[in-house]
Amino acid sequence: MSKIKKLTGSFRYTQWDPCLIVSQIVSMQSVLYCSLCIIIALMQDLTGSTRTLDHIFEYHEIHVRDNEGRSVIFAFVLNAIIGAFALWTIVGRTKLCLDFSCTYHGIHLLACWLYNGSFPTTFSWWALSVSCACITCVAGEFLCLRTELQAIPLSNIGAKVDL
Repeated sequence: MSKIKKLTGSFRYTQWDPCLIVSQIVSMQSVLYCSLCIIIALMQDLTGSTRTLDHIFEYHEIHVRDNEGRSVIFAFVLNAIIGAFALWTIVGRTKLCLDFSCTYHGIHLLACWLYNGSFPTTFSWWALSVSCACITCVAGEFLCLRTELQAIPLSNIGAKVDL
């Protein structure tokens, strides 16, 4: 009975659910790191360089001097677009896109910091990270907003309803 009372008068269930939030964070991290690994592996095959975790976590690998660095940048941008679709599928709420986008990139910052043993200081790493966070957030909000603003079908209500 208490669940029904909490649900009345609102569009969605708004109770704070830490298990749902943690599972969504873990899902987003898993999907984005898996897709980033696959994209970087394909890009490294195309450029002929060796596969290593440095391309994901080493902030000195992000540069435009050669094809290898440009392929890493392209992989991160493509992964940001995939992240928008992941936000749309996993989270599905426009209001939460900024939170989940920043959470993913914040955890990636911590992972890079731990992997390198020093805080990322290169301008190219920060520019790419902020750009990818913006792409993920804005594109995810666009997709979620389109879904949230779809018309609610009223065809199954019946003929007795007078609109």
